[in-house]
Amino acid sequence: GIPALLRLADVAERDSGQANTVRSFLLGLYNGYRFPFNLVRLRGLDKTLFDDCLLVLTLDARATAKEVHQYLDDGGDRFERWAQGGAA
Repeated sequence: GIPALLRLADVAERDSGQANTVRSFLLGLYNGYRFPFNLVRLRGLDKTLFDDCLLVLTLDARATAKEVHQYLDDGGDRFERWAQGGAA
């Protein structure tokens, strides 16, 4: 799950429709009350990104030692930047 999270975080830094969906998905894991995410949006992702999202969802559901943002360097800052306006 962690390699998939790293790949998704890289995608989330881009400026595209798929990147926006990935950002929204990750923000939903970060704080689902603050950033609700409709799972139907995953249908718009290509297979690789879709599969990575499922791996990260499994990581988040099973490995409860850390919250999703804590696996990334400066994760809290990155997620808050995404929340404020998106890509780098």
